[in-house]
Amino acid sequence: MSTATTPALPVIGRPRGVERLVQGRPTRDGAGVRLTRVLTHDLQRRLDPFLMLDAFGSEQRDDYIAGFPDHPHRGFETITVMLEGRMRHRDSAGHEGLLQSGGVQWMTAARGVIHSEMPEQEDGRMEGFQFWLNLPAADKLGAPWYRDFAAAEIAQWQGEGASARVIAGSAMGVQAQVQRPATQPLILDLQLDAGARFAQPLPPTHNAFVYVYRGELLVGTQPVPAERMAILAHAADSDGVVLQASPQGARALLVAGRPLAEPIVQYGPFVMNTQAEIVQAVEDYRDGRLA
Repeated sequence: MSTATTPALPVIGRPRGVERLVQGRPTRDGAGVRLTRVLTHDLQRRLDPFLMLDAFGSEQRDDYIAGFPDHPHRGFETITVMLEGRMRHRDSAGHEGLLQSGGVQWMTAARGVIHSEMPEQEDGRMEGFQFWLNLPAADKLGAPWYRDFAAAEIAQWQGEGASARVIAGSAMGVQAQVQRPATQPLILDLQLDAGARFAQPLPPTHNAFVYVYRGELLVGTQPVPAERMAILAHAADSDGVVLQASPQGARALLVAGRPLAEPIVQYGPFVMNTQAEIVQAVEDYRDGRLA
């Protein structure tokens, strides 16, 4: 794990504001896991290259115990951030790992995998997030890849009243272990004490959002309460974002990425660029050629 302490935040001269606030939609997925779909299908273009963000969190075993039995994916990557709990991953490419509290799992489905994500706990709290990150057309039929990171392996930055776990990209001179040149994803898990500030440079062309999951943040003068996503506005002269916690403090995800600006065609667990590619994915899965 790399850790850095920076005494001063970067100066952001033209910070982004909030375009709009989004409330997630309660749903069930897998074998009945209760979750909130924060980044929904209708926002895929606006938040390209991110296709989905699910938030899950419950102490009730019936909300998560059935898990996600074997199911396929093709054409994108999944990033799972586990705040609390234990989940076992197995896939048809031969990968297996145990995602535990504070850990992160990164899977590149690419040309296709069939995998399962099943709880390894009978009770207690399970809480975290899963992102779907698109792949460029040139990489959609590449080789699958998998890596899980224990909590101690996640790069961290510690500042005055603020800290960041750097899951993807880089912040304050701290670089995550996973980098993706095509989409340049930034995923930061932030913890801010009461009134603390955090500033992050962002290219003006990148799509970006903040999801608050504890407390409340200010983005400029806009309050962003818990369980809300703030889509950050575009401006040609913007150079970043400035966040400030409310008196109760805040935990939040700051997410940004370089848009691919390619067609997005999704059918359930497959995300490709054309309808013909979706038909091929379904046929490959049906005929046992996906893995």
